Amino acid sequence: MLPPDILIIGAGAVGLASALELTRRGARVTLLDRGRSGAESTWAGGGILSPLLPWNYSPAVNALSEYSRQLFPEWCARQEKLAGLDAEYQVSGMLVLPPFAETDAFAWCKRNGWRCELRDSAVFLPAIETQTALWLPDVAQARNPRLAQVLRAAALAAGVNIVEMAAVTRLSVSDGRIHGVQTTQGDFTAAAVVVAAGAWSGGLPGIDALSERVFPVRGQMLLFKLPPELLSESLPTIVLHNGKYLIPRRDGHVLAGSTLEAAGFDKSTTDAARLELLAFAGGILPTLTEQVLIQQWSGLRPGSPDNLPLISPHPEYTNLYFNCGHFRYGVTMAPGSAMVLADLVEGKSPAISAAPYAFPGCMAATGEINKPQLTLD
Repeated sequence: MLPPDILIIGAGAVGLASALELTRRGARVTLLDRGRSGAESTWAGGGILSPLLPWNYSPAVNALSEYSRQLFPEWCARQEKLAGLDAEYQVSGMLVLPPFAETDAFAWCKRNGWRCELRDSAVFLPAIETQTALWLPDVAQARNPRLAQVLRAAALAAGVNIVEMAAVTRLSVSDGRIHGVQTTQGDFTAAAVVVAAGAWSGGLPGIDALSERVFPVRGQMLLFKLPPELLSESLPTIVLHNGKYLIPRRDGHVLAGSTLEAAGFDKSTTDAARLELLAFAGGILPTLTEQVLIQQWSGLRPGSPDNLPLISPHPEYTNLYFNCGHFRYGVTMAPGSAMVLADLVEGKSPAISAAPYAFPGCMAATGEINKPQLTLD
């Protein structure tokens, strides 16, 4: 049975998606955020709705990503209708420049029903030397800041209570349950609590530290602006090369990203990253120079071992749940993660196995122990 009142800590894409799904199922939800909703990694990311090269990831990562990918169009349209706003969801395709593992790519795509083919890069990128590239026409994107606005407005329209600038100072714990949450905006109680605080999930006071299970990974991005008509001709699709990407937007903006840095909670930007990303962007599209660079920023991804999020009840506290640690794919995995989380809270079996995303040592909901290995990829 779904608890009548649920408190969610963290109002990024995953927290907002969880609130919307739990509300849709009949719960009364309050969302707390230490800052502004959607203003951390949700805002800072690129919005490619796929693991960059899915054949390089584990079956568990891809299971959740594929589940979400199938849900995303209808889910996004539903939230846009509630919000009266546009998240700029579009299927723009992705061109992967060499090197790439051609055999692995084609085998994975065949197994998973993805379209893929080898194409001459000059068809898409006339400004660079011709190469044989991998074309994935079904990869989609959403514009992260717009999606954050959509989810916040949809949550409010659905009746979610959003409390911003409410940093958690203490979780009140006794008798195997969370009884309340103390914050800088006052005290809150609920029948169940969900931790969806992104990179900050590992340091919440009052429960066992999760710093080895969820940790910050800094990513820096650049934003360029070109005339839309020029961009549509010179960069008609997402481009990926050696782990970095260019993402064209409808209005002529181009995102270039992203770095992977173990910098703790330091959100500063660096000249080294700017120069690295400028060189990458200009190598793909020579018009992307410092003259059309308009912004540089960084965000803190919620890193996790094996890139696996934590979607699970706590093994000791019966009304405490987690939906965090999605690393680079919080927006990508938001719809599916919300469905899995809501099923677990409601006592149902999710559509995909929740076992890979279980709290270390938690067997109650999954029947097996999850022991991930620490990686940064």
